Amino acid sequence: MPIQRRIPKRGFKNNNKITFKVFNLGQIDKLQEKYAFAEFSAENLYINGLINRTDKVKILATGELKSKLSFKVNAISEKAKAAIEATGGSVEIVK
Repeated sequence: MPIQRRIPKRGFKNNNKITFKVFNLGQIDKLQEKYAFAEFSAENLYINGLINRTDKVKILATGELKSKLSFKVNAISEKAKAAIEATGGSVEIVK
């Protein structure tokens, strides 16, 4: 088969791309009511069957957080961090 038919026409797929499981503050508030997390971390999400073992977690600021929680996540937006600290919670970035 000729090389122009073996190679894709455009672009490529980046093998080094990091994908996150995204959680909004409103979703976290509902999950807190359902699962009663003491700490919102990837390990607790995995134990409850919400993510896979290798998934990375990112927090975004859509919605409103009412409860005080501590977070151990891979990434977080600036607005979400400010909202969490305003409720008295803490944020730790885990690699």
